[in-house]
Amino acid sequence: MDTDRPRHLGLEARIADIVAPTLESMGYELVRVAIAGRDRPTVQIMADRADGAPVRVEDCEAISRAIGATIDVADPMPGEWTLEVSSPGIDRPLTRIKDWNRFAGHVARAELDPPLDGRRRFSGVVLGADATHARLRLDDGSEVALPWADLRRARLVLTDALIAAAATPPPTN
Repeated sequence: MDTDRPRHLGLEARIADIVAPTLESMGYELVRVAIAGRDRPTVQIMADRADGAPVRVEDCEAISRAIGATIDVADPMPGEWTLEVSSPGIDRPLTRIKDWNRFAGHVARAELDPPLDGRRRFSGVVLGADATHARLRLDDGSEVALPWADLRRARLVLTDALIAAAATPPPTN
């Protein structure tokens, strides 16, 4: 698995492939593509700034203009659709290996399909990830390795520690 791009399936994967190069050329990283609705679907694009700075409204506007045109040209969906662009927020989804490693030590919830040992939902402290698994330490102290191929969604849980970490500016190199 690529550590810089999230894993998507179906139409979301097609749209991710269409928009990611444009985002990257503009200095952003794709966090997630989601499609909601049927008659007039909404394409939701979540992006981070590659420099680690917070995403501003102006960033979302620039991304929307650029990738809206890119999606129009590629025309992956029939009919009308709506585009929404946002930042991942504090309680962000964990979609990439680098997200799991960056937020190690914070609490997250994850969902698998198919279940692992009869269990579909997990909550615990993020321990990091590698090319095959994302890892959590559960409340009982045990550790679980969640296979990337089965991971349907994962998200940070809003805690005081996460809020404090978000208030601290990222280190500069």
